[in-house]
Amino acid sequence: QVQLVESGGGLVQAGGSLRLSCAASGSIFSINAMGWYRQAPGKQRELVGTISTGGSTNYADFVKGRFTISRDNVQSAVYLQMHSLKPEDTAVYYCYVKVVAGNWYWGQGTQVTVSS
Repeated sequence: QVQLVESGGGLVQAGGSLRLSCAASGSIFSINAMGWYRQAPGKQRELVGTISTGGSTNYADFVKGRFTISRDNVQSAVYLQMHSLKPEDTAVYYCYVKVVAGNWYWGQGTQVTVSS
């Protein structure tokens, strides 16, 4: 079992920046991939980006060049640095981890609201 606690969401004006954090605890030795999804009102949850144990990243096209995912394997944490935020980035952001056995675990979600 892995527990995830997110922090860092909030209200920001368009063009601003926010940094989300997600701290993992529990069976952290089994963590493989980490990353972020988001879900806007009335929409399906969508992938923002992922980061492997070795630090390789993949991003959705709509965040490339604006968002950066990083991880701290010692602290078992994953971060999402967001710049040039747009109103359409408004969503609940969820961190996740995938463990070696294949299970996925999710954070509780943190609200990001971008005002125009």
